[in-house]
Amino acid sequence: MGRARITCAGAVVAVMLLAVARADAAEMKVTKDVPYSTEKIERHVLDVYAPADAKNLPVVFWIHGGGWQAGDKSSVQLKPQAFVDRGFVFVSTNYRLLPDVEMETIFHDVAKAIAWTVGNIQQHGGNCRRIFVMGHSAGAQLAALMCTDNRYLKAEGVPFAVLKGCVPVDGDTYDVPAIIETAETRRRVHGLPQAKIGHREKFGHTPEKHRDYSAVTHVARGKNIPPFLILYVADHPDNAAQAQRMGNALKEAGVPVTLFGGKETNHNRLNDHLGQPDDAASKALFDFVTECLKK
Repeated sequence: MGRARITCAGAVVAVMLLAVARADAAEMKVTKDVPYSTEKIERHVLDVYAPADAKNLPVVFWIHGGGWQAGDKSSVQLKPQAFVDRGFVFVSTNYRLLPDVEMETIFHDVAKAIAWTVGNIQQHGGNCRRIFVMGHSAGAQLAALMCTDNRYLKAEGVPFAVLKGCVPVDGDTYDVPAIIETAETRRRVHGLPQAKIGHREKFGHTPEKHRDYSAVTHVARGKNIPPFLILYVADHPDNAAQAQRMGNALKEAGVPVTLFGGKETNHNRLNDHLGQPDDAASKALFDFVTECLKK
């Protein structure tokens, strides 16, 4: 463990439907609660899902949501089996949560988990240079930041070159100052009380931190930022605007980016249905990873 080096040494029903649709689902080996640091911290653990005969397969690294205050690595719904069926290793991580730690500590936790994956995933049949970073909600912010602000992975000895793609799912904080202003203005003009624990409080009380913790701040040419697929709920005004904001920043920097707005869905359903047969967002997701792996 420790710092990694690139050596390469509606869920129940959905699961039932998937089982019927995939009687030939690949056999999956699950390794749970793997420590990703030497610090013996309770939430410094991750789960690995892999085909029984996995060897040199691309890897999905998944970051759960929960407002940076809740959530667990076990909240993966259909995704592990769906990716294993397509020849991937799937990793789902925990990280420490607010208010027990500050936001930046969460960033470092996720970077450590990615570093463990890079340094150890070959033992589970994965390829340490073909990694996709994905996450939902708060996990979308974390995924986007990990793939644009290289300071966190660099501190763990991980270069952007190992990242094949990034898929943030329905995040609202790629531009933290924008969501703070949007949310607070909406409450103010409607005569509503401001949130006691809103984005301003979660991301720190200074404009400097709000900018620094925004993925859009760190998008630039020449950083080897991986291609992005941004999934979002099309009729959610804040999340759709944030997706467009992130997409435009990436386009301006020459980073390949695809945006997919899910229709007739919501924040949780968009995530829960990933991996379902005939799900439009899932098709966009699997098309994206397939295209990225050709390069």
